[in-house]
Amino acid sequence: MSAPTAAAAKTERLLNLVIALLYTRRPLAKSRIRDAVPQYAAASTTEAFDRMFERDKDELRALGIPLVTEPLDPVFDDEPGYRIDRREYALPEIAFAPQEMAALALASRVWSSASLAGPAALALRKLEAAGVVRDETALAGLEPRVQTVEPAFEAVRAAVQALQPIQFSYRASSTGQVAVRHVRPWGLASWRGRWYLTGFDVDRDDARVFRLSRVEGRVRPVGAAGSYAVPPGHQPRQMIRTMMPPGEPTPATLLVRDGAGHTLRRRAVTVEAAEPGWTRLEVLFAEPEYIADEVAGFGPDAVVLAPPALRDAVTARLRGAAQKGPAAG
Repeated sequence: MSAPTAAAAKTERLLNLVIALLYTRRPLAKSRIRDAVPQYAAASTTEAFDRMFERDKDELRALGIPLVTEPLDPVFDDEPGYRIDRREYALPEIAFAPQEMAALALASRVWSSASLAGPAALALRKLEAAGVVRDETALAGLEPRVQTVEPAFEAVRAAVQALQPIQFSYRASSTGQVAVRHVRPWGLASWRGRWYLTGFDVDRDDARVFRLSRVEGRVRPVGAAGSYAVPPGHQPRQMIRTMMPPGEPTPATLLVRDGAGHTLRRRAVTVEAAEPGWTRLEVLFAEPEYIADEVAGFGPDAVVLAPPALRDAVTARLRGAAQKGPAAG
């Protein structure tokens, strides 16, 4: 693995320093900071560490991070300690509109992340071993784990990122027939609640759009990564809109519990208060399969009032999920 660039190494060092200073309620002595931050511990001499630390302090303050110097002992102030004033550093309380919550929910379906990893986690373990009291609220992280319903999603996403040709069995919407397709993936996008792959169909020698829910079985790589290029300016959603036939929208009336159903709220054409704790929405949908899957995914937090066919489809999905659930022990 190649060594990180100087800029990347500096950024990592500053991040580790911020984490160390946020980790504790009490000011830290320079000696503890040096032990906690791997890049400081690797300094050849104390003088080299001092110069690096002084530069980093100035850098953090220039970035607007409230680095505070305080005496370690209220009686003897000969040795300073350092901490970050969390009251100045923390963000104010944030509220999200339904559209923003929907965007976050969609993002969480694709990406997962950890708050701390590598050298940063090592720094926290060193502080803990040294007896520093941990402030659990300072380093709260977000680890979204929501999965897409299409089994092919991860393999297709990896192929798009790697520019790697793939093959898969695909059920055509017009005939229902299943055939093996050889594709050079270009992009992946969600449209009308479904995930679609755009790419070049080698067998048909033309650009095509594939709905992931119609992919059957495994997606297999059939060529080297980076063996082709995506057309300049390619926009997956625009290609999907152009190539997919428009559906006739149908209205649905739903009850959604307050604080839930943000993807439904985002595209509702009418929103009005219902009984306490609930909101009545009218949503237009073109694909009954998708809207039934989506509403059922909210469980008891969403109820279909109309049309009856959609209510029956959601009820059938919920019953099926209950039957597949773990048996009582």
